[in-house]
Amino acid sequence: MKSIFTFSLLLFSFLLSAQQTYIHCGKLVDVEKGKVVSEKTIIVEDDLIKDIKNGFVEVPEGSELIDLSSSTVLPGLFDMHVHLESETSKDNYIKPFKLNEADVAYEAQVHAKTTLMAGFTSVRDLGGSGVNTSLRDAVNKGFVVGPTIYSAGKSIATTGGHADPTNGYKATLMGSPGPYDGVINGTSEAREAVRQRYKNGSDVIKITATGGVLSVAKSGSNPQFFEDEIKAIVETANDYGMLTAAHAHGDEGMQRAIKAGIKTIEHGTLMSEETMELMKEYDTYLVPTITAGKSVAEMAEIEGYYPDLVTPKAKAIGPKLQDTFEKAYKKGVKIAFGTDAGVFKHGLNAKEFGYMVEVGMPAMEAIQSATLVSAKLLKVDKYYGSIEKGKKADIIAVEKNPLDDISTLENVIFVMKHGNIAKQ
Repeated sequence: MKSIFTFSLLLFSFLLSAQQTYIHCGKLVDVEKGKVVSEKTIIVEDDLIKDIKNGFVEVPEGSELIDLSSSTVLPGLFDMHVHLESETSKDNYIKPFKLNEADVAYEAQVHAKTTLMAGFTSVRDLGGSGVNTSLRDAVNKGFVVGPTIYSAGKSIATTGGHADPTNGYKATLMGSPGPYDGVINGTSEAREAVRQRYKNGSDVIKITATGGVLSVAKSGSNPQFFEDEIKAIVETANDYGMLTAAHAHGDEGMQRAIKAGIKTIEHGTLMSEETMELMKEYDTYLVPTITAGKSVAEMAEIEGYYPDLVTPKAKAIGPKLQDTFEKAYKKGVKIAFGTDAGVFKHGLNAKEFGYMVEVGMPAMEAIQSATLVSAKLLKVDKYYGSIEKGKKADIIAVEKNPLDDISTLENVIFVMKHGNIAKQ
C-alpha cells in the first residue's frame, strides 16, 4: 500500500513538473548590452525563459532540444505601427461596400499569422474598425495564430480628417460620424471618443493629427486638430493608462501634437528641425514607417492603383520619409520601430531595418528600436523586449549575424511565441 502511495506521489510530481525546452544558440543578440554573444543555451519552461547558460548545455532526458547552433537568436520583434485588418490592393477603396465584418476578420487572421511568421511577435495595431481588438482577443485565447496585439481600435479623427470613415462618400452615405465612430470636434467630444475606445477594449489611442496620403481628401499635411482637442485626448488617455500616437505628415500638426503630450509621432514626413528639437524636449518618439513611404510612391506610378485625389499625395509624401528619418535620428530624436504594414504587403516588415541602416543608424540600434525600446514604450519591458531570465519566451532566429548583414532579418527561420514554436 505504501509503495502504491509513493508511486502515485511520484507520478503526481512528474505531471506537475513542466517540460523544458533547451535552445542551443550559435549567436545571441543581447539587446540590453548592445552586443552579440556566442554559444548560449536558453532554457524555456511553459511560456517563460527559466535560465540562460553559457555554452551548449547537455539536455536532460525528457526535455526537448532546439538546435540553433548555426544561427543567430534574437528576442521577438515589435512593429509599433501595423494595420492587420487589410492589405494594399487596387480594389481597396470599394471593399468597405463589399465586405462584411466577418470577411474583414477572416482576412485579418491571415495577416496576423503572416506577421508572426516574419518574426514580429508583438505589434501595435494603429487603426481599423474594431475587428483588430477582437483579433487581439482571439490570439490571446489561442483561437488564432498571431502576434501579441496592442490595439487602438478605431483611430480618432476630426470631421473630414484623415480617418473620418466616410470621406469621399456621396452625400446620402456620408452622414455625420461622431465620437462613437472616432470623429470629434471640440474637447468634450475628444474626451468622449477616448472613453468610447476604452469601453470598446482598446489598449492605445491613435489620432490623425494631420491630413493623410491614402484618405480620399485633398490635403495630406494640413493640421486637423486644435491643440486643446489633442490635449483633452492625451489627458483622458493618460487617466486610463493608454499610450498615445499621432499620425502626422505636416509640421504644424506635429508641433501641436507634441506640445499637447502625444508620445509617438507616426511618419513625421515634413518635420522641421524646430520640431525635432521639440520632440527631444518633450521626450516624444518618431515611428518612421519608411517602408510604407517607399511602397505608396511605387504604387502611385501604377495607373489607376489609387484614386486621382490620392496619387499626387503618394508621389509627393512617400519618397521623403527616409530622408526625414535620417535627419531626425542624427538630430537625436528617439526612434521606435514601425512600418505601417497593410499599406504594403504584410510579412515584409523587416525591410524597414535595411532602410534605417542605409542612412546611418547602426544595426544594433535598429534592432533595439524593435525590441527593448518598443517594449519600454508600451510599458511591457518586464516581460518582453529582450532575452532574459523571467521574461516571456518570445524568441526568433535568423541565419546570419544581423550586425554583419541586416537583410538576414527579412528571412526569419525560427519563431517561438510564449514558449510555443510557431515556425521551425
